Amino acid sequence: MKSYHFFAAIATLVGAIIGAGILGIPYVAAKAGFLTTLIVIVVLGAVMMLVNLLLGEVVARTKGKHQLTGYASIYLGKFGKELMALSMIIGIYGALLAYIVGEGQVLNAIFGGTTYFWAFIFFIIASAIIYGGIEALERSELYMIIIEFFILLIIILALGASPQFDFENLQQFSFSKIFIPYGIVLFAYLGTASMPQLWLELKNHKLYKSAILWGSAIPIIIYALFLFSVLGVLGSATTQVATIGIGMIYGSWSVFLFNLFAFFTLATSFIALGFALKQMYLYDYKFNKFWAWILTIAVPFALYIFGFQDFTKILSITGAVSGGLAGILIVFMHISAKKCFQKKPEYYIKIPKFLYWLIASVFIIGALLEIVSIL
Repeated sequence: MKSYHFFAAIATLVGAIIGAGILGIPYVAAKAGFLTTLIVIVVLGAVMMLVNLLLGEVVARTKGKHQLTGYASIYLGKFGKELMALSMIIGIYGALLAYIVGEGQVLNAIFGGTTYFWAFIFFIIASAIIYGGIEALERSELYMIIIEFFILLIIILALGASPQFDFENLQQFSFSKIFIPYGIVLFAYLGTASMPQLWLELKNHKLYKSAILWGSAIPIIIYALFLFSVLGVLGSATTQVATIGIGMIYGSWSVFLFNLFAFFTLATSFIALGFALKQMYLYDYKFNKFWAWILTIAVPFALYIFGFQDFTKILSITGAVSGGLAGILIVFMHISAKKCFQKKPEYYIKIPKFLYWLIASVFIIGALLEIVSIL
């Protein structure tokens, strides 16, 4: 039973991280170059793994149930709490909006009909799961992640063995384009809001660090392999939602299989991040369960209805701005929590002071460049 909760915790973090970002990475990689984007994937993946470990230690040092806003309030004060709330609201609402947009396109590619109809159907089902408790999250994430990984393995093997695969598509590198994929890749690693959920799921908290390491490392490998296989086949013809372009090349069987992967990828993240936002309203702002749920699901669907449907732009903006702000706050939360904490943690992370500032600089520079690029 302990192993079940351990794997469920890993699945929750992986499910929160791997979402719309994986489907948008090949599109920006086609502009920036495969090698350029691969470097960004590895470097940001390592940075976010460290950030997750720092946040995990903060969670382990604190009593009670909180979301990121609650931890920010304890260690950074009221202003820190409001900044973290802003980060979560921008990041998670942006993510949920992107997932609704993506699911509408994906289910339309599989079944036909209209994107609006399928977006609405997905929204209703996923929102019902978010309304449930931690047990509903555990079950849905673990089972969907298993299916998702199985389909992904088939996709990578099929594309790697494809006669359309061309290694020339994987040779481009340009240092001047290093920040083109930054926003979407950072978005693709945003799973920090699920960290308190991992703590609640695990019965043996000594496994918390291991769950974080595995849950952070798996997406790095998956992103690299997925980018390699997709860009190797599509090259400059890569579509905004990568699986849709693949399906157009390989015919009806691949339309179903590849877009089924996209469906589970988007669904797991929608549920995990939606649950995290509901927790914020529930634990840190003391809304009752119903209104916490309504606030979580109503805003992204309203934005979708009002026409905010540019998939890659949503990912880039929310990734750079929200992810950057949350990353900076987590760094300072960890510094504060080492001096003033409520209990002894299950593990410690010791890093030199300059590394704190280096991490913060990566987030600040990336966010500023992303904002400048859209002005």
